[in-house]
Amino acid sequence: MNFKHLLMSAAVLGAMSTTVVATAAADNGKVVVIRAGKLVDVVAGTVLKDQLIVINGERISAVGPSASTKVPAGAQVIDLSGQTVMPGLIDMHTHLTNDAKLGGYNALGVSDTRAALYGVRAARLTLDAGFTSVRNVGAGGFGDVALRDAINDGDFIGPRMRTSAYAIGIQGGHCDENMLPPDMKFVGRGVADGPWEARARVREMVKYGADVIKICASGGVLSKGDEPGAQQYTLEEMQAIVSESHKLGRKVAAHAHGTSSIRDAIIAGVDSIEHASLIDEEGIRLAREKGVYLVMDIYNDDYILQEGEKAGMLPESIAKEKVIGQLQRDNFRKAFAGGAKMAFGSDSGVYPHGDNGKQFAYMVKYGMTPMQAIQSATINAADLMGWKDSVGSLSAGKFADIVAVKGDPTESVNELTKISFVMKGGAVIRR
Repeated sequence: MNFKHLLMSAAVLGAMSTTVVATAAADNGKVVVIRAGKLVDVVAGTVLKDQLIVINGERISAVGPSASTKVPAGAQVIDLSGQTVMPGLIDMHTHLTNDAKLGGYNALGVSDTRAALYGVRAARLTLDAGFTSVRNVGAGGFGDVALRDAINDGDFIGPRMRTSAYAIGIQGGHCDENMLPPDMKFVGRGVADGPWEARARVREMVKYGADVIKICASGGVLSKGDEPGAQQYTLEEMQAIVSESHKLGRKVAAHAHGTSSIRDAIIAGVDSIEHASLIDEEGIRLAREKGVYLVMDIYNDDYILQEGEKAGMLPESIAKEKVIGQLQRDNFRKAFAGGAKMAFGSDSGVYPHGDNGKQFAYMVKYGMTPMQAIQSATINAADLMGWKDSVGSLSAGKFADIVAVKGDPTESVNELTKISFVMKGGAVIRR
């Protein structure tokens, strides 16, 4: 049995274990009309009442008031007149091939193939939670690339994906594997020291299917033997990576907790800063001036501190999180107030997949309105993804990626943890 057949078998088991209704794909000739009691217009930042969404195959063909929008003859009508309808959500920082219950040394026995199979279930849980598109930033064995391709081929159900494959970083750094003894002489596949070696690693990731390049500019919380605030890649190395990536048509996402690593990554020209925990006023100013998105995962601190020890996370990782978690949340507030562009990213895989929506409440607690939090996971994320013409809002020509909740998420953002309807590309996934 080959790897693709393993993925297909896992998809069948995953579909059997869920109670939701799914269709394999949209019928390209089928017309569907959704009656929306309320519709969140994320572009205008308003909520419209009594709207119709006309869907032809995979894409939206019209959106407008029910009084003036014609229902085509023979169309299937989905009545969501008692619910609030909005664009499918987008998570810009996921690890679908990670299992949150396997931290630290517990993860060492997981093969790349097994991790990819975790991704089958994670992809379905994520889509069921209303996240119809994700950017996966870091996976071994090109497992996220295989996952993306299997979803695109219709082998099983999951969100649209942008993938990075291996994250690129220095030897001994956050993107290396530092839990094995020296006599094993193991170096992570994404390790690259020096500008030209880093360029070569970018080329390798692109060769094998990466849509985006992920780099580790600083140390991390869940890695062994480094500090989140310590810069790892030099400015020269990051400039080489960004130059090579952009030349090959790939955006760059920089894992950067520390102040100097954030500054140098922005100067180097990255497209997004992931985590941005210790960002200072200079970093906020640079991000604003250069239009760099900040993707700050301010929910998972709770999970790490409450469940991390049971999952096997290293004591040093939990200690680092105790230092950095609240600082990140406070700096999220400062960065948003300072005018930096923000895109939703949760670091799923550190916490259980499907709980992505729990982050919205923290974004509101630390400075955003509910509408602004929703925009971070729709139009902002679509822009950073490079898909703003295809996803992120409900308008003619875009994919019919649509979710609904029973309440109004612009009044209570917690509604986004209770998604009741999911459509991806015109196919009903959950109802």
